[in-house]
Amino acid sequence: MNKEEQGNSIENPEQGSYIFGIRPIMVAIEAGKEIEKVYMNKDAQGELFRQLSNMLSKNNIRTQWVPVERLNRITRKNHQGAVAVLSAVSYASLEDVVAQVIDKGEVPLVLILDGVTDVRNFGAIVRSAECAGVHAVIMPAKGAAPISADAMKTSAGALNFVPVCRVNNIRTAIYFLKDNGFSIIAATEKATDSYFSTSYIEPTAIILGSEDTGISKASLELADLLVKIPILGKIESLNVSAAAAVIMFEAVKQRIVNR
Repeated sequence: MNKEEQGNSIENPEQGSYIFGIRPIMVAIEAGKEIEKVYMNKDAQGELFRQLSNMLSKNNIRTQWVPVERLNRITRKNHQGAVAVLSAVSYASLEDVVAQVIDKGEVPLVLILDGVTDVRNFGAIVRSAECAGVHAVIMPAKGAAPISADAMKTSAGALNFVPVCRVNNIRTAIYFLKDNGFSIIAATEKATDSYFSTSYIEPTAIILGSEDTGISKASLELADLLVKIPILGKIESLNVSAAAAVIMFEAVKQRIVNR
């Protein structure tokens, strides 16, 4: 890390790590740093801003255009109209994770989070996933919860152990899993089958969606099976993190029984 880059990074215990300044952010991207999001001054102009914006788009890095006052609240130093939020983890390659699991002679179990944007729900899901022995959590590069210090805290540190695969396209990831023998199971209230009426003992990917809109239509169309959790009370559905835990531990139960 050069002096310019060192001098333009900050640490906030509540928010996580930042890099600020146009050139330091561009250098960080070129160096392969894991960047969750970049805040850009909505009134900014100039060639360097255009270059950074193009680089962010090319690398599928989320960008949020905000008033300069928002940037000033993050740091009082000279941010030059751009602040990058660094990821709390390094992302894993889905292809590498699947290959490693198969090489170990294990039966893969992965989660696909299609639109889960709440940080605390995300952290809670990963915590349950680690306890259930899930091999990877797959999430889209855009439209997903940021992996911040808050997510790390909510996961109780599980994000240090569960590989997170950030993919540019969920459909492409599902096709890859299908090609590798995975059964794709989508958890949705639209299903007629209960989650405990299917098998999870083969390579399995479980899709979970956002609480407000659920799983995208595109992902539902690719699923091999739709399942739901029967609800006996008056509230119509479980929180997505609770639903994830219920289904994951059904898979745990079946895999233990069928050893």
